[in-house]
Amino acid sequence: MNQEDAVPQIDWGRADLLIELALNEDLDTTGDVTTASVVPEEATATAVLRCKEPKMVLAGIQIAERVFKMVEPRLQFRTMKDDGDTCEYGEVIAEVSGPARGILVAERTALNFLQRLCGVATTASKYAAALEGTGTEILDTRKTTPGYRNLEKYAVAVGGATNHRIGLYDRVMIKDNHRELAAMEGAGGIARSVGRARAKYPELEIEVEADSLDEVREAVEAGAEYIMLDNMSDEMMAEAVRIVAGRSKLEASGGITLERLPRIGRLGVDYVSSGALTHSVKAADISLDIEADK
Repeated sequence: MNQEDAVPQIDWGRADLLIELALNEDLDTTGDVTTASVVPEEATATAVLRCKEPKMVLAGIQIAERVFKMVEPRLQFRTMKDDGDTCEYGEVIAEVSGPARGILVAERTALNFLQRLCGVATTASKYAAALEGTGTEILDTRKTTPGYRNLEKYAVAVGGATNHRIGLYDRVMIKDNHRELAAMEGAGGIARSVGRARAKYPELEIEVEADSLDEVREAVEAGAEYIMLDNMSDEMMAEAVRIVAGRSKLEASGGITLERLPRIGRLGVDYVSSGALTHSVKAADISLDIEADK
């Protein structure tokens, strides 16, 4: 796909806004009443962020650092692992030191971001590994947490999977509801839709979702660069590969499970897309352990 060339850059404008919102919902206008009551203002400490599960793929360590620094600029943050590294149980990911109050205030927000993004990256790595050696790539989708798309797609790429289109603006994607509306004008709705999209946005690639082999035929004859094979059986996908014969790239979607991936990869499709990379992810287990400075 045209987004696959590299890991996307973190959009720090959006990331900072998310961090500010997250801190605001935690602190409101009063702040951390427990820390302010219990921890002396002058206290300093060192804390470590520690992986608590096996084979976790790290993603979002810069986001965690940003949270700590936004709360307390005097904090020092040192990384032991980089995004993309695989961490084992008990390994230290990073160390943060300085004013103890700042560490405690930032702790949960930093971990919430980091655990979520590590969960995405770890899931992506498992899906990518299931297709290794087949020539088929695993793609994410737009089924992301609202506001988190840039970060979650970053984590997907860090985990070794590939980003699909970023939003509604960077690829024409004619899906089932578009087809239904186009069909109200009569037969040939796919060809008509592809032609109109090509005329209006000649610089963009076009993808068509197909539920049947007849729709696959219409899409490839219309010149769509990509055809999504929606909820098709293995047998139907194999026939679609034969029909298309390399004239369009084929993307399998719907009913995708980790166990099914190696089998799909052997059918000859170019891509498999799965919303599970972002919408069904379990957050990784990461702890922050603190020690008061002597």
